[in-house]
Amino acid sequence: MRNNVLEYLEDTVVRVPEKLAFSNGTEGMTFQEVYDQARAIGSGLRALGADHESVVVFMEKHPRTVTAFFGVVYAGCFYVPVDAEMPRFRVELILKQLGARFILCDEKTRALAEELRGEATLLSYTETAASPVDQAALAAVREAALDTDPIYIVFTSGSTGVPKGVAACHRSVLDYIEQLCDVLGFGPDTVFGNQTPLYFDACLKELYPTLKFGATTYLIPKSLFMFPVKLVEYLNTHRINTICWVVSALTMISGFKVLEKHVPEYLHTVAFGSEMFPIRQLKLWREALPQARFVNLYGPTEATGMSCWFEVDREFADDEVLPVGRPFRNTGVLLLDEHDRPAAPGEMGEICLKGTCLTLGYYGDFERTAQAFVQNPLNDKYPELIYRTGDLGRYNERGELVFLTRKDNQIKHMGHRIELGEVEVVACMDSAVRAACCLYDGEKKRLILCYEGEIEPAALSASLRGKLPPYMMPNATHRLEALPRTPNGKMDRRALLEQVRAGK
Repeated sequence: MRNNVLEYLEDTVVRVPEKLAFSNGTEGMTFQEVYDQARAIGSGLRALGADHESVVVFMEKHPRTVTAFFGVVYAGCFYVPVDAEMPRFRVELILKQLGARFILCDEKTRALAEELRGEATLLSYTETAASPVDQAALAAVREAALDTDPIYIVFTSGSTGVPKGVAACHRSVLDYIEQLCDVLGFGPDTVFGNQTPLYFDACLKELYPTLKFGATTYLIPKSLFMFPVKLVEYLNTHRINTICWVVSALTMISGFKVLEKHVPEYLHTVAFGSEMFPIRQLKLWREALPQARFVNLYGPTEATGMSCWFEVDREFADDEVLPVGRPFRNTGVLLLDEHDRPAAPGEMGEICLKGTCLTLGYYGDFERTAQAFVQNPLNDKYPELIYRTGDLGRYNERGELVFLTRKDNQIKHMGHRIELGEVEVVACMDSAVRAACCLYDGEKKRLILCYEGEIEPAALSASLRGKLPPYMMPNATHRLEALPRTPNGKMDRRALLEQVRAGK
C-alpha cells in the first residue's frame, strides 16, 4: 500500500524515463529530469537541516515549479506554492503566518522574494537542483514517512479575506487521486491541459495523475485565456485530450462563439467545477464535441479537491442546474438541516463531508479548524470528524445531489429568502448573456445583477420580469466588459461589489 505520493514518480520513471512529463509549450521536462532534479532539491534541503516543515516555492508557473514541489516532499517537508501574480499584501500575510525558514525562487521571482523573505533563507532553484543527491538521507526520510505527514499547504481567502492555509496529507491526496483517476478514466495516453494556477489545489487533478500513469501535462500560459481562438489552437497543437477547468474558462470559449469555427478536436474528457455551468453554454460544448465526456465535479479545498461527480448523461432545460451527483468512493456526504438532522427528500441542507478526503485542517489555526471540522452530529458512539462546507444543496427526484448556493449567498430580501444563484441561472438563460453574477448590497438593501453579454441592461431587466417574482428582481442591472474573477477563475464577488459601490 502506498503511503507517499512520490512512489508514483518512482514507478513511472523506470517505465518511461524519457517521456515528456510537464511542459508549458516551450520548455518541458521528462520524467527522468523531474526525478533527478526533485531528488537533488530534496538532498539540498536536507543538507540545510530542513525537516518536517513548510518550504515556500515562490516561482513562476513552469515545469520547474512542479519539480520543486516534489523536491520539497523528498526532503520530508511540505510545499507552500506562492506566485508573483498574487497580490503583494497576500504574499506578505502568507509568509508571516508560515514563518518558513526556506524559500525556493527562480530568476523572475528573486527580486520580490528578496524584499519579502524576512528572516527566511532564499534558495535558487537552479543551484538547489544541482545539489549532490544524498541517497542515504533520502532513504532515511522515506523510512520514517507516514501517510499522515503533510504534503502541501494551499491558502484560501475565506469569507473575511484573511488567508487560511489548508494542510493536506499524503493519505488524503493518494485517496483523491485514486478515486479521481477511476472516475475520469485517466491513463498513460492522457494529455492534460492545465488551466489553474499552481498555488491552488485544483492543479492536483493534473500533476499527480501525470506521475501515476506517465501521462503528460501542459501548463497553459495564463495569457491565452484572454484569447479564446489562440487557446483552442494551443489545445490542438499539443493534442490535449483532457481538461479539468473552472466553468468560466469554458464559457469564455463558447460565449464568444469560437466553437462554431474552431473545435478542440482531440478533447475527449471535459471536467469542470467551482461554478454552475449555464446549460445554454454547456449545450454548445456538447454539440461541438458529441463524443466527449462532460463531468461536473464538486468539492472544497478542505476535502482535498473534488469530492463528488456527475457525468452529463441527458439533456437539461435552460433553467435547470446540473447535479453534482454522488460522492467519490470512500467519501461520505451528509446533508444536514438547520437542526443537524438529515434533510428530508427534496429539502435543502448543508453539504457536509467525511472520510479520508478530509485534510488536516487550517495550518496554525486550531480555532478555525475546530469550527469547520466537527464531530459528526449523527454519531454519538465514537469520534468521527465531518467538514461543514457552508454549501447548501438538496437531492433531486433521481437521488442526485444538487448544489444550490453558499450559505453566505442566501439572503433575506423584502421578507423573502433568496438564493442569488437562482437569479444568475435565469439571467444566463438569455442567449445574449455569457456570464452573470447577482450580488446583495446589505448596506442599501438591494439586489444587483452584473453580467457580460451583448444585451442592453434595460432589455435584460424586461426579460427577467417575465421570469422572476417581484421580490427576486434586481434593483440594478449592470453590463460589464468582464466580470472580475479570482486567479483560479471563480467569480470574485467581493471585488465586484466594491466595483459596483465605487460606480466603476
